Formats: sequence, structure tokens, C-alpha cells
Amino acid sequence: MTFKEKVADLLEKGLQEKPSLFLVDLTITDSYKIMVTLDGDNGVSLQDCIDISRAIEHNLDREEQDFSLEVASAGVSTPLKLVRQFKKNIGRTLKVKIASETIEATLIEASDDYITLSWKAREPKKIGKGKETVEHQRDIPYADIKEAIVIIIF
Repeated sequence: MTFKEKVADLLEKGLQEKPSLFLVDLTITDSYKIMVTLDGDNGVSLQDCIDISRAIEHNLDREEQDFSLEVASAGVSTPLKLVRQFKKNIGRTLKVKIASETIEATLIEASDDYITLSWKAREPKKIGKGKETVEHQRDIPYADIKEAIVIIIF
């Protein structure tokens, strides 16, 4: 078993003990720096990061391979990558970049194949002068999303 496989296996076992957590990214550099990024259905606490760190670190032998380990939660400005992250953020405002445009809208649905966004825009009236508020709703397949970031509104 290679070092990377061993780390992935230990990480998987650690996450099985905490089913509300899920892996966003695992990177192991050539210099054996292990970087784990987690997210959770109810957020990620400091204790969650400590527990996952211990699950990995305490089962690896530094005599066999020296390494460094960093376990962190996905930050506020981290782009959403997984369907589970989209489902967790239903009801929040997202900034979604697709090939032709960037849409800032409320995520109202996240299926296994696409997301549904809803937003209001001021557009010229069809008849007469002035503008009117128009409600838009659009389904976007995950494959079309270049980047999606949760917008924090205070």
C-alpha cells in the first residue's frame, strides 16, 4: 500500500465515525505535505478537524515516512465542488459563473444533476416606458458551472 493510499484509507475510516462530515479535497504533495479540506452538513468545528487529524496522524509512522498534516474546513470563499455542498446551501445566495455569464441568485433546489436558481431583475417594460421587476428561474447542470461561491449577506 502506497503512502497516499494509506492516508486516504485512514481518512475514510475517520470520516465514517463522523457521518455529517465529508471530504472536499485531499492533496498530498511530493514533499509529503498532507492537506485535507472538509465540509459538513452542519458545518465543521475545530474539534472535528482535530479528530480527523488524529485519525490520520496517530496511525502513520514518521520513522517510515516524514510528513506534515493540515486539516481545515472549506472556507467561506471556497468554491462549491460537490453536490452535497450545493444541497447544504439551499436557500442561500450564490454567485454562479457559467460560460456566458455570472448569475447572483438564490439557490432554491439542488438535484443530483442540476441546480435551480431564482432571482429578480429590473427590466424595461414590454409596453411603455420605465422598468418592471421580473422574476427569473433557471436550471443549470453541474457540468456547465465553472465556479459557484456562497455570498455572505449581513
